Amino acid sequence: MNANLIILPVLIPMLSAILGLVRPTSHRYQKTVGMVGMVLLFLASVWLTVWVVREEIMVLRVGGWSAPWGIVLVADRLSAAMTLVAALISLCTVGYAVSSVTESETKTYFFPLMHLLMMGVNGSFLTGDLFNLYVCFEVMLIASFVLMVHQGSPLQLEAGLKYVTINVLSSMILLAGIGMLYGKLGTLNMVDIARILQSTDESVLVNTTVVLLVIAFGIKSAIFPLFFWLPASYHTLPVPVVALFAGLLTKVGIYSYLRSFTLLFGHSTDVFGTILLWLGAATMVTGVLGAASQYHVRRILSFHIVSQIGYILFAMALFSEYAIAAAVFYTIHHIIVKSNLFLVSGLISNHFGSGDLKQMGGLYRKAPLLALLFSIPALSLGGIPPLSGFWAKLSVIKAALDKDVVWIAIVAALVGVLTLYSMTKIWVEAFWKAPVDSGDAPGEMQLIGCDAVKGRKLVWWPSLLLAVLTVMIGIFPQVLFDYAELTARQLLDTSFYINAVLGSP
Repeated sequence: MNANLIILPVLIPMLSAILGLVRPTSHRYQKTVGMVGMVLLFLASVWLTVWVVREEIMVLRVGGWSAPWGIVLVADRLSAAMTLVAALISLCTVGYAVSSVTESETKTYFFPLMHLLMMGVNGSFLTGDLFNLYVCFEVMLIASFVLMVHQGSPLQLEAGLKYVTINVLSSMILLAGIGMLYGKLGTLNMVDIARILQSTDESVLVNTTVVLLVIAFGIKSAIFPLFFWLPASYHTLPVPVVALFAGLLTKVGIYSYLRSFTLLFGHSTDVFGTILLWLGAATMVTGVLGAASQYHVRRILSFHIVSQIGYILFAMALFSEYAIAAAVFYTIHHIIVKSNLFLVSGLISNHFGSGDLKQMGGLYRKAPLLALLFSIPALSLGGIPPLSGFWAKLSVIKAALDKDVVWIAIVAALVGVLTLYSMTKIWVEAFWKAPVDSGDAPGEMQLIGCDAVKGRKLVWWPSLLLAVLTVMIGIFPQVLFDYAELTARQLLDTSFYINAVLGSP
């Protein structure tokens, strides 16, 4: 009976999206269903994580069909943790949206689309089949594209075109890779693939498929040189949408990397690990240099999504137990901090009607609480102790030094300094310098709908909650890192996962 409840993180957002279609013109109904659905999703994710901590792994064989013939949902420590933090971020972003979304936006199915997106995200985390992973990616793509353009501004339509074009290309590459893998091995169940590759010489034949998956997951994760679509589109989005996207969408690609390169393609880590290591370094450097050159809050934060993905990528490429644990820790930290920074960016922009730093100033005196809410995730992103980002960066640098890859540790430290420079630039321009006369810059998108939150005090609670979590992880990092180490041990011991899914002792 308990195993059947694994499907709740997928079922709840699906039902919430359906219920949201019942009365699309009712503003109050839409907000109520949207918020209640996310609360239930969060509670279900908490239950799932608690149960996985007790039982180590849970498997649902849909319809009673055993692997590899039937659809299998699997919840281990990694997927449970990702589902929980995804539910937390979705709860916070919808909480922000409930206080800011306009009646016209609810009529464009804003909340059902948010739930549909979470259905795809959680399905990606819980599926045990590569084809179902592709299906969940498509669900996310459809929902995210409509959310991206639902306000219909010219900037959003342009950004949406870039976003959907590159992500459709990514889906085509992923489907081609999956098709080639099926042609070679005759199965798409992850456990069955792992079992075959462990017992035969087919591992040599799947290296071409690994290349396709690296490219497809790389586009989803926004790694170098496939990241250009992200900073070109994210800065145009409404605050709750971009906060959800920034926290979760690239992390689905990272999760796919972690799952495939531990369970499926561990034999290829010598070759592809080196490639991912260099890609991680290039991603860190290009992302942080792009952020340093920008003068718009959300553009800076968008480039930093790219930069921080590089940390996770190179830690994963080191492929030791400690390095994988560091990658898991960094992923969870980054989801919380980055989503919070975008939520705070909405509160900052609301004061000036613009996200251009040149038009800001004086917020430190006018809004001291907002200054505190920005400083916590900003300093954490820069790696200042004792916040979560310090321990995250320290762990990935230590993982590099343990593997005697000193050059990547030096790169990571320098990127951290440049990250702190970007955050300091936002602080000086928006909070510290003297106020300037506000006005819309040429071409600047007007604050409408979910961006316009003036006078709505409830819109602050998501940022407060995420800031408290950032501080708590910084004060008690060992709690999360112990969980991450157990997760890494479980990921590297593939026999445990395989036996659990196949029903073997």
